[in-house]
Amino acid sequence: MVVLPNAASPIPGDGIEYIRHRGLGALAERMGIEMTEFTAERAVATMPVAGNTQPVMLLHGGAYVVLGETLGSMHANFHAPEGHVAVGLDINATHTGSATEGHVTGVCTPIKLGKSVAVHEIVVTDARGRRCSTVRITNFYKRVAE
Repeated sequence: MVVLPNAASPIPGDGIEYIRHRGLGALAERMGIEMTEFTAERAVATMPVAGNTQPVMLLHGGAYVVLGETLGSMHANFHAPEGHVAVGLDINATHTGSATEGHVTGVCTPIKLGKSVAVHEIVVTDARGRRCSTVRITNFYKRVAE
């Protein structure tokens, strides 16, 4: 059983129920991002290349960043202290490959889960398992107005 921050009651399961309850947001849905694993230790999602490409048919660099921010922000919010939400402070990406077909997979792991900030690394690979992008996101835990 996973006990969620800021939740009235625990949500059973491995964290995917947390995602179903909260949702990924309109942009992630529009881009076809699907969460496949969500635990306290990591988050994994896939995204199709089709519909998210540059004019030269490579996955758009911004699409890698959207996948990374979706994963990192959702995972940071999962760990947010009670009464706080995670808001992005910084994000950067280094693209080292180009996906041209199928799906990419993002694997998000925390680097630091502190009291005021969370830092995550997201490794995005293509359907053949080749690394295409490495995204790093820093989120600040902001107190929610009561």
